[in-house]
Amino acid sequence: MNLFGISRNAAVIVASGFAAIGALTVAPQIFEADARSISIEAPAGAPISFADLIEAVSPAVVSVNVVSEQEVSDLSDLERFFERFRGGPGIPEDDSDGEDAPTRQARSLGSGFFISSSGYIVTNNHVVKGATEIEVVLEDGREYDAELIGRDEQTDLAVLKVDADSAFSFVEFGSSSDIRRGDWVVAVGNPFGLGGTATAGIVSAIGKPGDRGRSSTYIDYFQIDAAINRGNSGGPTFDLYGRVIGVNTAIYSPTGGSVGIGFAIQSDQAKAVTDSLIKEGRVSRGWLGVTIQDLTPDMAEARGISEAKGAIVSEVTASSPADESGVRRGDVIVEINGRAVNDATATTRIVGSLLAGSQNSFVVLRNGQREVIPVKVGERPENLSLDFSVPEDQAPGAEAETEEGPLGLTLRPLDMATRSSLGINESEAGMIIADIENRSAAAEAGLVPGMVILDVNGEPLDSIEVIYNEISLAQARNRNMLLLAVRTGQRTALVPVDISSVD
Repeated sequence: MNLFGISRNAAVIVASGFAAIGALTVAPQIFEADARSISIEAPAGAPISFADLIEAVSPAVVSVNVVSEQEVSDLSDLERFFERFRGGPGIPEDDSDGEDAPTRQARSLGSGFFISSSGYIVTNNHVVKGATEIEVVLEDGREYDAELIGRDEQTDLAVLKVDADSAFSFVEFGSSSDIRRGDWVVAVGNPFGLGGTATAGIVSAIGKPGDRGRSSTYIDYFQIDAAINRGNSGGPTFDLYGRVIGVNTAIYSPTGGSVGIGFAIQSDQAKAVTDSLIKEGRVSRGWLGVTIQDLTPDMAEARGISEAKGAIVSEVTASSPADESGVRRGDVIVEINGRAVNDATATTRIVGSLLAGSQNSFVVLRNGQREVIPVKVGERPENLSLDFSVPEDQAPGAEAETEEGPLGLTLRPLDMATRSSLGINESEAGMIIADIENRSAAAEAGLVPGMVILDVNGEPLDSIEVIYNEISLAQARNRNMLLLAVRTGQRTALVPVDISSVD
């Protein structure tokens, strides 16, 4: 039975699912739709038509119809309008205090694709999140209730399962590592509920760490220019051989419609996540227990490192695997299990792929020397946030005497209230920035009053003399930068400060 109770085309009007990405591809050779893996013999150069490829892979692509419960306050103005337009029950304004907020049944639409003849389907997490009912519709119109096997918020992937007496046509993941910018790709999905829609184009860009919109903590994306819209989310991006090289996930659009900039999760990462979801129902990521930053040229100069590659540790969580293994703030991670890491994003992904409880070899730069640190990786906690709030009965201590120092800084010692509010251990050194000169070196680096400087070039800041000493040492080594560990809120960051104009 159709969950929407209306025609599939009409369902498009009221669907609220977020659109996914699209991609382009080429193909020849007619494929027979049966319960075997789909493969295509690709031609040299651009094909005359994509018809054979699209005909071959389409039986494996499905429409995902979802019913969920949403709080009225979460509905958009457009959704409210369509609810009235359909003659649905009135939607009361949410004048509650957050308890027992009014809800309504919401319907959304996405795409997905079979990856096995036994009925496993890949889609996006945001398509099925909060679902109370999930239905998939095949190209030939068959409808099946689907079970949610598992979903992963971090990568926006989910796996569904449908059962039937017959086997399903399916597609396989190809390797995304071989994909180049300019390669043809084809996307098949259900934009606006228009089932079986195919678009073609090229890979416009390949996600690189730091590129806005093309990378995240755990995944890289392909940017593709195939037309994609609402309802494409969770659909496949194919190469010329009919292999899935991406999962359509998001679009960039100032209007909400396709402007030719879409993003697909690369297949190597998608396969690893979906395999884990099928096997375990969840993704268990390795956890080191550090906050890291890209090692910039300024940071490298401050620490006397010749090449700005690696991830520098700015914070180590107490009692974490890193803490218990001896990792320190200021260490630069350059290698994990023999794999070189160039930045913080690559380090996070490698650690996230490690099995919880496994023993691993980390190579770090410490005081200019390479050191090998054995680390037993833990399992990433569900909630990493900590509460460092000051108890209500704890009054701030008396204002300590301030001292003027170099770099335009005026500092004062830490009091217990500040330590508590910022989560700074009693045994750790540090001084509060009480004032700062405009246009000074410290101000240019982004420091402001209220921040706490914990160390300078790795030396604990227990007196203002430490800064003078580290400036002298840096100048004697012909270095123009200092590296400060700065606490703001409940996080520590490493901040390079230019000392080239300091006498």
